[in-house]
Amino acid sequence: MTDTTLVWFRQDLRLDDNPALYHACQQGSIIPVYILDDTTTFPAQGSAAAWWLQQSLLALSASLDDKLIVLNGNPATLLPELLAALQCQHITWNRCYEGWRIERDSRLKSALKDEGYSVESYNGSLLWEPWQTKKQDGDYYRVFTPFYRHVRSQLAVSQPLPRPASLDIAALVNATVNLGGSPTRLTQCQGKKAIQALPLGSAIGWEAKLHGLWDISERDAGKLLETFLEKTLDAYENGRDVPADNATSLLSPYLQAGLISPRRIWQTTQAHALSAGKENAAEAFLRELIWREFAFCQLYRLPELATEPVNEKFRYFPWQSNATQQKQWQRGETGIPLVDAGMRELWETGYMHNRVRMVAASFLIKNLLQPWQDGRAWFDDCLIDACPANNSMNWQWVAGCGIDAAPYFRIFNPVRQSQRFDPSGDYIRRWVPELSNLPGKYIHEPWLLPDRIAKETGFTPGKDYPSPMVNLKASREQALEAFRLLPNV
Repeated sequence: MTDTTLVWFRQDLRLDDNPALYHACQQGSIIPVYILDDTTTFPAQGSAAAWWLQQSLLALSASLDDKLIVLNGNPATLLPELLAALQCQHITWNRCYEGWRIERDSRLKSALKDEGYSVESYNGSLLWEPWQTKKQDGDYYRVFTPFYRHVRSQLAVSQPLPRPASLDIAALVNATVNLGGSPTRLTQCQGKKAIQALPLGSAIGWEAKLHGLWDISERDAGKLLETFLEKTLDAYENGRDVPADNATSLLSPYLQAGLISPRRIWQTTQAHALSAGKENAAEAFLRELIWREFAFCQLYRLPELATEPVNEKFRYFPWQSNATQQKQWQRGETGIPLVDAGMRELWETGYMHNRVRMVAASFLIKNLLQPWQDGRAWFDDCLIDACPANNSMNWQWVAGCGIDAAPYFRIFNPVRQSQRFDPSGDYIRRWVPELSNLPGKYIHEPWLLPDRIAKETGFTPGKDYPSPMVNLKASREQALEAFRLLPNV
């Protein structure tokens, strides 16, 4: 198999606009491989994202005629053993940007080249490499608006690559390799048994619900983008903040798993906007893709983004870690309707509307004074679109301790947010059904319900729905005082 290329799939589980796959196919036959790295992953793979990964791998395997090799272990050990056993001289992959992956892949690439292998890596996950978006002085941008202006005026997005015209997947006949010190019969993913045997998605207890909510494949991602552009793009700029409306693309989990590339989204959106005269409407959507780029630039520059505050003074913040309060927040039992609606949507669907994510995060951090890292970890576990860059940067943004962060004194008032973005209470009624019969005036603040209306509706505040965990005004003042007392570092 000296002319065959081993293609290492990672966060790019698709055939379209997959540079590593495309260039390997240009050279001849390929061996497609996916390795679940269960040795060095950080943060650990979340339950919902693991379920999504399993479904994505099943779809990828089908598109590769069930000839995907699936392994579990450390790629730094398994890949050299595979290449040697299969007498394969070439390997390609698309780059990842988490610090631990960069370190591992750099060592692996150097070691393989020293052994005489041909190794090529590509950009298959971003519009631009992080090092391409620096300022003129060579430093990285720390504020989004200048970053956005720079990339829009100075950088072009390269055209996405097509699907390979043909796939010549080398057959493995009675291949036995020495993996981890023991002989292993190497089989391609026939019958999908190898994927189903991976430690993914089997322990989270909500697969039945998620299976009925999401269609997961590269083809489904393309259809979702097409439907969004045709039916929803016009309403996106104003409607994306309204949780009851279906005005977002819902592409984030597909993008995170690599079922669709950002370049394909960009090119398709640009083409549609140009032909339909919707350039202004499209720009608000494209701006969100650039926000994602900004997040990955920060992750590339700050490998500890998931755990360490960018602003050093927040290392001294007097967090009041409280497992009971965190559990109430996780279950959507805070007594604050918009927060509870979001947390219940997350548990039922693996997804939460972005506006509500910010409100729920602010409540945990600033009204309950719980560590932002604990909130990030819960979102990482429950979100099907859990992204090591976006999720970490956004939690630090809300906490006021990150890059281009909201000032700490900017504390979302969940009642006002609810009244502004869910004025009719439709979103709350959907996810907090015990409030569904309340008049719109009180659905945002059920604790203010007059006795007369309580009797008419049969609803008792504090009994049929929890009273607020904390007083919003008093807890806000407590948070501001804690911030005021932080030392200058």
